[in-house]
Amino acid sequence: MAGMDAFIDRLDPDMCVVTAAADGERAGCLVGFACQCSIEPVRYVVWLSKANRTYRVARTADRLAVHLLTREQRDLAELFGGETGDRTDKFARVRTRREAGGAVVLEDAAAWFVGTVVSRTDGGDHVGFFLEPQTWGAREDTAQTPLLRLSDAVSISPGHPAD
Repeated sequence: MAGMDAFIDRLDPDMCVVTAAADGERAGCLVGFACQCSIEPVRYVVWLSKANRTYRVARTADRLAVHLLTREQRDLAELFGGETGDRTDKFARVRTRREAGGAVVLEDAAAWFVGTVVSRTDGGDHVGFFLEPQTWGAREDTAQTPLLRLSDAVSISPGHPAD
């Protein structure tokens, strides 16, 4: 696996925060495994760790919200990546609003979309949630600001171990 590890170490994907709400619960986490996966129809996939509270809430959610952060928003990345919702109410520290279907949107995110979950796929220690975007928005003041990438967040200690 050394060769594959070297390949993966060269990647530097954008990070995003995924939020889920279902059955009176809400959760959110920092995600590094996410990308567009279809052009027509537009689809996006986010991979959530099975060890994560967000995954447990997302299993029954109809919609998820995906948020892009700028490099200057490391505090949000630390909150959603370095804390666990099992012990901390992350949403008590941020401005949020409810969108269609009860999805929770972080108002300070650089950009966001809410997507309907069209399927879920087990990928090992993560589950892929395939989303069809329904609503979206962006802050114009961050349009030219670099997004938070893995290299910017690598020093954040995860709220949960990967397994």
